[in-house]
Amino acid sequence: MLEGYAPGYAQDAMSMMAGRGAPERAEFAMSLLNPQARVLDVGCGPGSITVGLIPAARVLGVDSEPGQVALARAAAKIVGSSTVDFLAASVYELPLPDESMDLVFAHALFEHLARPADALAEIRRVLRPGGAIALSTSDWSRAKLRPRTANVDAALRGHYLLRRRTGADPFAGKKIVGHVEQAGFRVVRTRTRHRKDMGYRELARYVEARLVAAIELPGRDRDQLASAARSAWAWVRGGDGDFEQCWTEVVAVR
Repeated sequence: MLEGYAPGYAQDAMSMMAGRGAPERAEFAMSLLNPQARVLDVGCGPGSITVGLIPAARVLGVDSEPGQVALARAAAKIVGSSTVDFLAASVYELPLPDESMDLVFAHALFEHLARPADALAEIRRVLRPGGAIALSTSDWSRAKLRPRTANVDAALRGHYLLRRRTGADPFAGKKIVGHVEQAGFRVVRTRTRHRKDMGYRELARYVEARLVAAIELPGRDRDQLASAARSAWAWVRGGDGDFEQCWTEVVAVR
């Protein structure tokens, strides 16, 4: 499981991201690909984006959850490509030689990491001089929710608290450029955009489920989480609306 995820988070996140693919999620990185390029997809999850990077490149997908790697291998088998493989490994300790990759891609990874600087140092180690990174990172502080009621805000505060408990950063998207520069990369281009990744009510149900699961376990902040869960209950049972997540996309060179 990706470092920074709460228990059960990877499975829930997989459901949230069902149907995601390279044409939209990795569009900003596609111009960096060529059939000879060695590409690493870190935090690949079930491989739905990874398989979309072929046949434009030779791709290795890495995820710390073996179950996700099994799903990714099954997806690759359906595609029938011999230019993609998957490994279970941590972004903090990649089982790759120094300077062995031309491009490192990561979608929805850094917002879940407790140690982004260490992850970038390890990514830099496996990237050849002149190689590139392409990172897409969410920023909940700039997400668009309409309507954004008091119950929505209270539920989301509980959601952010659960993220931070694991060392993750729900607002990582507005910090990722600084992390990349501090790691010694030269930023080539950045873009911030909003995208409809899931429905308004779907998000409400997801947040409610996470909060309810959290208050059933012993731990600190239980009263705050219980209050947030009640707000999420009201959000789920309210009217429909619109949700667009904010993503910061960064391309940088070693």
